[in-house]
Amino acid sequence: MRLGLALGYWGRGPDPRHLELARQAERLGYHSVWTAESWGSDAFTPLTWIAAHTSRIKLGTAIAQMAARTPTATAMQALTLDHLSGGRVMLGLGLSGPQVVEGWYGRPFPKSPLTATREYVDVIRQVLRREAPVRLDGRYHAHPYAGPDATGLGKPLRPIVHPLRPGLPVLLGAEGPKNIAQTVRIADGWLPLYWSPRRTPLYEAALAEAPEGFMVAPMAQARVCDDIAEGLLPVKAMLGFYIGGMGHAARNFHADLMARMGYEDEARRIQELFLAGRRDEAIAAVPDAFADEVSLIGPRGRIAERLELWREGPVTDLLVIAPDERTLRVLAELAG
Repeated sequence: MRLGLALGYWGRGPDPRHLELARQAERLGYHSVWTAESWGSDAFTPLTWIAAHTSRIKLGTAIAQMAARTPTATAMQALTLDHLSGGRVMLGLGLSGPQVVEGWYGRPFPKSPLTATREYVDVIRQVLRREAPVRLDGRYHAHPYAGPDATGLGKPLRPIVHPLRPGLPVLLGAEGPKNIAQTVRIADGWLPLYWSPRRTPLYEAALAEAPEGFMVAPMAQARVCDDIAEGLLPVKAMLGFYIGGMGHAARNFHADLMARMGYEDEARRIQELFLAGRRDEAIAAVPDAFADEVSLIGPRGRIAERLELWREGPVTDLLVIAPDERTLRVLAELAG
């Protein structure tokens, strides 16, 4: 099981620790470093900055949002950075949800998310292979565009630049069972959310069809500390925000996932409190047990024991959200 460093997206501004954490991760032998985006900082610019200050560590997006760019624009950014970094890019993509897609990007959320995702990946693969001009008679990502307002002058094109790696890895963030099953069929890896090493049977059927080399790369907050309850507070804050606020009361993929993991009543209560403006209560309502099973928090010995559980399952890459160099170092020593 390889280690990756997940830096996420910015809060109110750039985090001055991120570059040094990425450099430290490279020195410690981490396989990869990952950036993200929501509705603020983008995923590719910070990753390019990190690429310029490192030399070996792989560079991933976890995740780049599909609604933010056309598939050809995403492919252009990935192949450009892949050239500049010497072939280090891994492209992690996600569809997000209606709240963000329609509220931030001003685009309709697809009525068939599976079809939209499949078409998006298809176009990116065509760009990266550069075998022929991009063509797709798609419902969401038709190339050339042939909608009712089209001029009819669209021309199939292939990239001017020859991609460095036609097989640049494409990973997908997927939560629902059908989405995960499709990910196994069309992508090179899966970026799970809220992975618990105690609940791997939930995914055995879907992953049974995974090809050799398929990546399973969940993120987990990690912190070496003596006070477990205190260490879990940032985990609960993150869970409370995503489960309570990242979606509509009637359609929240994060809350649905928590429910499938055995915490349905708790998930709905968190949503209820968060949407009522009682955010502190929503965070407090996140069960310590749930926060603990999807993270690596506590003294070194406890983390060592729990890390063995992660090794036993199908996880190939553990992407740690770690706030300090000490935690990075301890995890590298334990995983080495």
